[in-house]
Amino acid sequence: MHDLYTLIQKIKKAPSMYLGRHSIICLQAFLSGYSVAKHELGEQPTKQDNDFMSFPEWIRKKFNVQTSQSWANIILFYCEDETKALDKFFELLDEFIARNSSDILGEVGVNVEQTVQVVRS
Repeated sequence: MHDLYTLIQKIKKAPSMYLGRHSIICLQAFLSGYSVAKHELGEQPTKQDNDFMSFPEWIRKKFNVQTSQSWANIILFYCEDETKALDKFFELLDEFIARNSSDILGEVGVNVEQTVQVVRS
């Protein structure tokens, strides 16, 4: 799988199938495993992989916090539970992607408007 944001959209549609339960911490573990697996296979990071690497700093700025906590823990702190935090993650990711979607999605030959629409749905 070379399209990180498409993978995340699949997870959004069926979180329990990919994560075991509707949990932001499980998502974080899944995405870490995805990253490690790509590295172990010798695959180079894609534009979307590189873009997502700036997500933790974007979250810190969004919530105006200076912490070493993970993006998942920051979102969880501001939500009632892991389920709501996962839902909030998807909202925040939509906003994150939209900030410069033409740069990231357009460079990999993806229809930007269509992908942002899919991401938002």
